[in-house]
Order: sequence, then structure tokens, then C-alpha cells
Amino acid sequence: MPGKLSKQQRQKRIQDIIARESVSTQGELVEFLRREEVLVTQATVSRDINELRLVRVPIGKGRHRYALSQSGGHGDVEGELARLFQNFVQDVDRGENVLVVRTAEGHASGVALLMDRLRRDDIVGTIAGEDTIFVVARTTDEGEALMEELHALMLG
Repeated sequence: MPGKLSKQQRQKRIQDIIARESVSTQGELVEFLRREEVLVTQATVSRDINELRLVRVPIGKGRHRYALSQSGGHGDVEGELARLFQNFVQDVDRGENVLVVRTAEGHASGVALLMDRLRRDDIVGTIAGEDTIFVVARTTDEGEALMEELHALMLG
């Protein structure tokens, strides 16, 4: 029988669905919940997504899916960034203090987001396209050191 769950129960269901299904939109998430006989509005799902800190990650060819945020702490971000570099980064190049990171198509924004979350003083900022990220280092020397570090991440 369809029913209403507590907020905690509903959010646990959402986490379970996100872990096992590729969910791209709030509407799809509402449908998955309804299939499990959980009555919910899209507005409620939207609030749940914000509270659970779900993120949309690229899955290629311009498509995205919701995932649980891995940014509980600085170490989590570094670990996730290392995983993304090993799986999706194809090349890192540098000109003075500007680095160019080439990724598999559709993965640049996810990699750049994690780089931004590191909140490092030696990185002024990033700009991401479909498969390319510009990383601006504060100085040429820091750019050189950063390039070595990113190469090491890429190679594992």
C-alpha cells in the first residue's frame, strides 16, 4: 500500500536508489520512488537532494547522473580526484602558470569541481569545457610543481 515515509526513511531510500540506479533528473527520482510505493512531490525530492548534498556527475556524451557527494573531508576530495585523474584524464600540459588538463569527453567539469573543492592557495581557479580544463596557478613555479603533481595523479 502506497504511503508516506518519515523524512529520514525517504532520504535513505533516495540514497539506495542513487547507489544502484542511474538517475539523471529529479523527475526520474520521483518515478523510482513511486515504483517503490513512496508518494512524494518533486519539490520534496528537490529539498532532499539539497539536504543529502547529492551531486550531478558526468557519465559521458553530455549526460549526468546523481551521486552521493564524496566531499566529507579534504582527504575524501583528494582520493576522489585521484580516482578521476586515473580514469578520465588523458594529458596535462603547461604554459607558464596556466595548465591544460585534457579529459575523456564529458568529464572536465567533474574533475574541475573537485580541483576547486581542494581550495588550494596555489590554484587561482579553473575553467572547464567538455573535455578540457584550464587551471590557473598563482605563479610559474607553482604551475610547474602543480603539473608534476597532476602527472603523478594521472599515472597513479
